[in-house]
Amino acid sequence: MPQQRVATYDVRVGDADAHAMPDPVSDDGSAPAPQAAVARREPSPETPLALTRRARRMARVLTQRYPDAHCELDFTTPLELLVATVLSAQTTDVSVNRVTPALFARYPDAADLAGADRAELEELIRPTGFFRAKSETLTRLGAALVERFDGQVPGRLDDLVTLPGVGRKTANVVLGNAFGVPGITVDTHVGRLVRRFGWTSQTDPVKVEHAIGDLIPRRDWTQLSHVLIFHGRRTCHARRPACGACPVSRWCPSYGIGETDPQAAARLVKEPAR
Repeated sequence: MPQQRVATYDVRVGDADAHAMPDPVSDDGSAPAPQAAVARREPSPETPLALTRRARRMARVLTQRYPDAHCELDFTTPLELLVATVLSAQTTDVSVNRVTPALFARYPDAADLAGADRAELEELIRPTGFFRAKSETLTRLGAALVERFDGQVPGRLDDLVTLPGVGRKTANVVLGNAFGVPGITVDTHVGRLVRRFGWTSQTDPVKVEHAIGDLIPRRDWTQLSHVLIFHGRRTCHARRPACGACPVSRWCPSYGIGETDPQAAARLVKEPAR
């Protein structure tokens, strides 16, 4: 049975109770006068301060759970991370990491990407899927970097999002991991978790990013993104979350949507793919 959540909610009263004691009977055997119905009390909304405290507590516990959380794309330069992140769309980091060593060796800089033979490039990145569209994006990306930024990846969000194939998510990945600039990466895992956690009800990635930013100190944004992605990939799955193995279940309003038995939930926890 899912455990009862009472941290931010008032107990409802006045509902029929199948196990209540029968109404008393008067000495003459007649039924007592009916009592006035007790009004139902709806859940109390969580105050902004309470939400902030709960979110930061959950973030601290998850950070302790995943002390080695990190970007799982392999890279050594900002350009490599930018290219790898573009390739990661609609595929896994593992698949990207399998193709990038040969890709980076063949096209080590932006000018090489800009002048890449399309057929050769497509063949190198074919395992990542959508290889024709991605190859076009990469050549245009290389050309834009050469023409506008002297072949270097810019370190500002406003510049990065002007590049072909680069949105806020990709830009924040690059800024946070290649330049040390705090950023919140709202991918499918992060969006799913923060809505389950009740941190926000927003679905637009930019609004989700801002909602998280209002709750968590800026210095923690990049690492929190890694932690949430780790938790989403390993425990809080999209289809069958392992609620009974979750370290923040006591503060999660969605507890019970997945497996709550600790042993059964532990079997659902996934180890990272190698």
